[in-house]
Amino acid sequence: MQHFDYEYLIIGQGIGGTSVAWHLHDSGKSFQIVGDSSMPSSSRVAAGIFNPLTGKKLVKTWLADDLFPYARTFYGNLEQRLGRKLMHLTSIYRPFRSIEEQNTYLAQTADPAISPYIATTPDPASEMPYVNAQYGGLEVVQSGWIDLPTLLDASRTYFEEKKLYTETAFDPAQLLRTEAGIEWQGKRFKTVVFCQGFFALENSWFNWLPFTPVKGQILEIAPDVPIKPYIINQGIFALPLTENRMKVGATYSWDPLDWEATKAATAELEAKLQALLSTGYTLNGAQAGIRPSVRDRRPLIGIHPEFSNVSIFNGLGTKGVTLAPFLAKEFCNHLIYGKELNPLVNIKRYFSLYFR
Repeated sequence: MQHFDYEYLIIGQGIGGTSVAWHLHDSGKSFQIVGDSSMPSSSRVAAGIFNPLTGKKLVKTWLADDLFPYARTFYGNLEQRLGRKLMHLTSIYRPFRSIEEQNTYLAQTADPAISPYIATTPDPASEMPYVNAQYGGLEVVQSGWIDLPTLLDASRTYFEEKKLYTETAFDPAQLLRTEAGIEWQGKRFKTVVFCQGFFALENSWFNWLPFTPVKGQILEIAPDVPIKPYIINQGIFALPLTENRMKVGATYSWDPLDWEATKAATAELEAKLQALLSTGYTLNGAQAGIRPSVRDRRPLIGIHPEFSNVSIFNGLGTKGVTLAPFLAKEFCNHLIYGKELNPLVNIKRYFSLYFR
């Protein structure tokens, strides 16, 4: 009989690792999370918006009918347990760019797949004189944002108090894998779960997966007028944190892939912002992050093709706040009970790249 100090070793404490940890915890499993607060994290830069209808064409988010109810339950439960406000249920207001867009969108709202996510109340444009909405707009409901830094900090404190969290820089050279288990810093584990976001590209177990990381920048501004709690979305988002603070984003760029905010990205966002808002504002700061996106825009989850005790939960891309809870539940059911993973997220779809 093998002796393990813990069943799971979770590398990374972004939204992915944290969601996996909570699901393992609630399944009564033992684990250690390894986190390094000094490392940059896309989860901490992300605005944390959840939006059931995305894109110019008003497409329902993949798996929305599963993801959104589950995410609300998951975050609502964590608010109770951690005693912190994490979830801000807020409509997303999409100003129409033209009469044509207005007609197209309003026709689409009759679709029974889309209508549950559209407000039936009058257009709230009159409440937001600071928004350029001469053609009116569409109010998307069942949306909002998660305060990710608060969620991650409060979860880390909770797991630290339970002695389930280690704050250290993770060095892959210190991890020893054999058929008998995983050894790290003198402890034995049954399985390692890598939740490293962008840093998975440096992980020799999984660097063959087709990550297509993309850099994004967001701004923080203080508008000159008080703002209502609606997220404004038209090409970019403007997210009200308080009555006088907004996050604005985001850019998409591939070169260079670093964590530095740039003047060019700030200028790009400000140009779009001036088309969206009719009020002045003060620019208070800019932050950049690297999203762990994937070629087919689906997460990378599952067990290594050769080593059954090495696994990954990654590639959540731009929709991490909604994907992470539901897919963490599915992944933990896969690890613990052997339940099948959705083939669209299972890394089995890329095994040919490993064996090539």
